[in-house]
Amino acid sequence: MKFNKLNIIVFIGLLAIIGVITMQLVMLKQAFMFERKEFGEKIHFALQDVVDKIYRDNDSELPVTTPIKKVSDDYYVVNVDDVFEADILEYYLRTEFQKVKLDIDYEYSIYNCASDEMMYGNYINATGSEVKNDIAKCENCFTKKEGLIYYFAIRFPHLHYNYIASLQQYWIYTGVLFLVLVIYVYSVFTLLKQKRYTELQKDFINNMTHEFKTPLSSILIASNYAVKQDAIEKDPKLNKYLQIIIQQSNKLNQHIERILNVAKTDADLMVLEKQEINLVETLDLVKDNASLKYPTAIIQLDSTKDKYTIAADEFHFYNIAYNIVENAIKYGNDIPEVDINIKECAKHLELQFTDNGSGIPASHLEYVFDRFYRVPRENKKEIEGFGIGLFYVKKICELHEWKIKIKNNDDKGITITIAIPNSSLL
Repeated sequence: MKFNKLNIIVFIGLLAIIGVITMQLVMLKQAFMFERKEFGEKIHFALQDVVDKIYRDNDSELPVTTPIKKVSDDYYVVNVDDVFEADILEYYLRTEFQKVKLDIDYEYSIYNCASDEMMYGNYINATGSEVKNDIAKCENCFTKKEGLIYYFAIRFPHLHYNYIASLQQYWIYTGVLFLVLVIYVYSVFTLLKQKRYTELQKDFINNMTHEFKTPLSSILIASNYAVKQDAIEKDPKLNKYLQIIIQQSNKLNQHIERILNVAKTDADLMVLEKQEINLVETLDLVKDNASLKYPTAIIQLDSTKDKYTIAADEFHFYNIAYNIVENAIKYGNDIPEVDINIKECAKHLELQFTDNGSGIPASHLEYVFDRFYRVPRENKKEIEGFGIGLFYVKKICELHEWKIKIKNNDDKGITITIAIPNSSLL
């Protein structure tokens, strides 16, 4: 398995959650043991007080050894070793259990030496009242203890349920942590699946665009050769059709190049070839080429200096500048106007591209740099392009560590601003 940043983050997150859950389970176990010990001590103290009162009533001396024998957590045998009455015993049990706030169900049985059997007493619920339901009785749960004559046994049928109920808060915390773990694991699997689909999509785009470029290059070569032939030059219709083929092929080639560039930036395959470029000269070239393609557009370049030298990739910088200008012309008025301004600020150099279009609705403004996002246009029958132009622009700016933002103007149109830090100036 290849360890990239995503895998490391997922692994660390999983370890952290498992560690928290493990600590919670350890705390839950410790709390359970504490509750078990506390219940056991309360039962022992209450039963010891019951024995003390029986001995006090009989004016007998207390035995040296403890008369209480713990058979299990929920079963005790108490060797009174002196005569006692069943009604008195039940009264003392209720009283002493209430003193230590032992609010749990219990039942007791007394050994009858005449019949040599355990005589069932009563089932007392947590409130201290007697239960008259025969279903609550468990006479067979009490067994004789050999060698004892005056003793009784007491059983707590729901003691383990009381342990669980008393730890309700811990169980809730543990349940929440397990839920977080399940959500985390599900999110990780969903993320990895999405990542795999994205990689498949990138491979598909790369393969398809390369498959398109090969026949497209052949079409362009053949068309450029054919348009120069005498027979074609003399036939206006054939010449016009070939010019259309060449023009549309070049347009299709530009779209394919954009898709390839976006795919490369997503796959981190794009490497910038930074060099010294004259910012004003490059923007002036963008202006001239856009003016040739769109003769009706009015494009102006304003700069306080004739030369600003920056370290940037000339090819991609030209592409993003031309992309912004072309978008401004496409979505502008009947006579589109684009102003390119270069402004010096304290910590950076600003490139502002301002148009006179209809602007972008505020609800769509924050999404224009997202991949494949296209703003609906009421005045356009069809939305042009693939929605990757501004996404490509933002990616190139991020690779250069530049900042880009967009806003609607107060009167009309939008302004796209690229902030180039002073560290990029030469």
